[in-house]
Amino acid sequence: MEGELVVILGPSGAGKSTLLNLVGGLDGATSGKIFFGGEDITSFDDRRLGKFRAVDVGIVFQFYNLVPTLTAYENVDLMHDLGVEIMDPIKALEMVGLADRKDNFPSQMSGGQQQRISIARAIAKMPRLLLCDEPTGALDTNTGKEVLKILQDQSRVHKKTVVMVTHNSLFADIADKVVLVKNGTVVDVQINEAPQDAEDLNW
Repeated sequence: MEGELVVILGPSGAGKSTLLNLVGGLDGATSGKIFFGGEDITSFDDRRLGKFRAVDVGIVFQFYNLVPTLTAYENVDLMHDLGVEIMDPIKALEMVGLADRKDNFPSQMSGGQQQRISIARAIAKMPRLLLCDEPTGALDTNTGKEVLKILQDQSRVHKKTVVMVTHNSLFADIADKVVLVKNGTVVDVQINEAPQDAEDLNW
């Protein structure tokens, strides 16, 4: 649902990332249907699916996937260069607290800063759906909290649907909904009536 933070939780190899890729239209489903915004994305042809991925889906990877020869600003502006309408890259950088690093290259930034740049790149195209694959997996606890706070704000303040894959069960505390995955199967869906604030999370 719009404005929800959904955590897909399960051990390594459970099928979490596969589920995330299916939701984002990155992988094709062999059976079943996937609805987003009232539309079955499994029925899309290649052109419509490409538009869905380009316009409606933003992706944050565990290892940033920034272009090393581009500045922070240029990395965020990259989607515009590919023909996708985006917000002002400076605004996106401000949303993650890094407008002052706009002229820095990835090698001049910490891991946490690089991850925040990758989030800025994902949210710059104003997607309805923000998919995050282990976004704190390469970060220390304090930096991870900063990233989680940004993602939680995207759902709470900016009303984006945020779906995050993790093997860390503590992250379930900040989610509105938790999808438990085991051996390639969704085994349970839990609703959290009172999600914890990300900055208060301890792990």
